[in-house]
Amino acid sequence: MRILRISLCLLATLLLVSACGKKQTTDAARLSGEIKGLGNDTILVCGMDRLFGRLDTLTVQDDKFSDTLSVDTLTGVYLIFSDGTECPLYADRHEQINVSGSADALSALKVTGTPVNDELTAFREEVADLNNPSAVQEKAGDFIRSHPASAASAYVLEQYFLHQPAPDYKRIEELLDPLTGEVKDRPAMTALRDFLEERQKLNNGRNIPFFQVTDRDGKKISRNAFKDQYLLIHFWASWDAASRRANSSLKTLYQWQKKRKDFALLGISLDLDRQAWQDAIRHDALEWRQACDLKGWESDAVQRLAVTGLPANVLVNPKGRILGTNLTADEVKKKIEDL
Repeated sequence: MRILRISLCLLATLLLVSACGKKQTTDAARLSGEIKGLGNDTILVCGMDRLFGRLDTLTVQDDKFSDTLSVDTLTGVYLIFSDGTECPLYADRHEQINVSGSADALSALKVTGTPVNDELTAFREEVADLNNPSAVQEKAGDFIRSHPASAASAYVLEQYFLHQPAPDYKRIEELLDPLTGEVKDRPAMTALRDFLEERQKLNNGRNIPFFQVTDRDGKKISRNAFKDQYLLIHFWASWDAASRRANSSLKTLYQWQKKRKDFALLGISLDLDRQAWQDAIRHDALEWRQACDLKGWESDAVQRLAVTGLPANVLVNPKGRILGTNLTADEVKKKIEDL
C-alpha cells in the first residue's frame, strides 16, 4: 500500500495521460502565486489521494502563475517543483488560494486564502526552525489534538508520524482516534486505518506474512528459502542515503553470519531502475542475498510487511515468527544469541 510517496516513473506516466489538457470550470478552485526567482518553469500538481487522481501542470512565467483546479470537494494536492520539493495545499470549489515565497526556499512557501491552508502554513512555519525531531513531533501532536476537524491534521499525522524511519504506531493510533468522522473518512485516513489493522499482524510473536521477491538472478524467493535460519530482512533503496548507511552497518552482521549457518540476511530494494540497484550493490560491496521487484513502494514484500519508511527491517526466527522490527545490528545479534 502506498500512502504518501509517488515515484517519478508514476508521475511521468500520469503526466502523459494528462497531456490532453485540463478542464476549466467556473466552480473550480483558483490557484495563483508568485515565487521570486523561479522564472519560467513548470510545476506539477499531484493529488494526495484518489480525490485528485490525475496530474496537472502549472505554467510559471516571470515568477508568476495562475490557473484553476477542477475539484468537487475539499482536496489535498502537492505542488511538485523540478528539484523534487513538495508543497502541500488544500483546494475546494470557488476558493481562491495564493502561494508566495522564494525559489531559494521552496520548502518554506506560504499558502494562504482558506482556513485549512492558513492553519497548515502556520504550523509548517512554527516547526521550520526546529532541529530536534522529538520537538517537531511534539508540536505536530499538539496541532492534531487542537485541530481534530481540520483536513490539515491528516497531512500532519502522515507526514510527521507515519512517514518516519521507525513509526510509533501506538502513538499514531492515539492521535488518529480523536479526529472527527469527516477527517477519518478522507481516503488517506481510511487507507491509514486499514494499514494499521494490517500492521497488527507484524507484532512480535506472530508469523510473518507470506511474500515473494525476485533476486538478482531472476528467481522468485520467499521466507521458505531460508528454512531453519533466523532471517533479517532489510529494506533499502539506492536513492535513500539513510538505508545505504544502514547497509554499511550490516556488513559486521554479514561477517558474523558467515561463522554460523543458522542466520541469514536478505536485502530487498525499493528501486525502480535495475541498473541503479545493481550499481549500488557493487558500490557498497553487498555480498548477502539481494532482491528487487522494481516496483518501489508497490512491491509485494513492502506492502505485506507494512513498510512505510527507509531503512526498515524485520527479524524472524527459523519458524517464521517475528522477533522484532527496525533493530540495530547489535540488537539483532543479542536477540539471536539470547535465544
